[in-house]
Amino acid sequence: MAQPAPEVASGSLSGEPTKRRSFWREWPVLVVLAFLVALLIKTFVLQAFYIPSESMEPTLAEGDRVLVEKLSYRFGEPERGDVVVFARELGAPRTDEDEGVLARIGDAVRELFGFPTGGEQDFIKRVVGTGGDVVQGRGGRVLVNGHRMAEPYLADGTELGDFGPVEIPPGAVFVMGDNRTHSDDSRNYGPIEGSQIVGKGLLLIWPPGAVSGL
Repeated sequence: MAQPAPEVASGSLSGEPTKRRSFWREWPVLVVLAFLVALLIKTFVLQAFYIPSESMEPTLAEGDRVLVEKLSYRFGEPERGDVVVFARELGAPRTDEDEGVLARIGDAVRELFGFPTGGEQDFIKRVVGTGGDVVQGRGGRVLVNGHRMAEPYLADGTELGDFGPVEIPPGAVFVMGDNRTHSDDSRNYGPIEGSQIVGKGLLLIWPPGAVSGL
């Protein structure tokens, strides 16, 4: 009696190249999707920022990177002592209008990981007064509504020239750098609007040995 011919497995070998081709076709799509998700997070939730100057020393040094969250001020208001990132001019362009698409994508990738870009217009300072407050500098200290403000984040011997008084409009904040003698801040350009604020400083993430909350 003739024995039935053994079945030959099909697809185990011939399907491998197809799977590999499918993977390489899907790979660019996955990369684009991952980039879009990261871009959404950067735009609406979290973003790393590069510290370009010494204006926030000793809290933040030039070259540090901080993680900024963008949700707090969607549901609440800035408070005294908050470290905030803001656009100096409302609606200021982040990149040169003449840049091509690839250059803008490159800028977006660098900004995502906290690397500086040529078109950056953002600043980082500390809130010392909010809407309705009267802020002034007297005798080397900041006075808010006539009371000396406690500022444990300042370096010993920090000097401060007299300024003000400045009454802060509703919805605005008065910001200053922790390095008072090397900071361009609200003493020069006045209070900033809440709509200019990008987010609240959350965490110092670079250098690795200095990771800490703000």
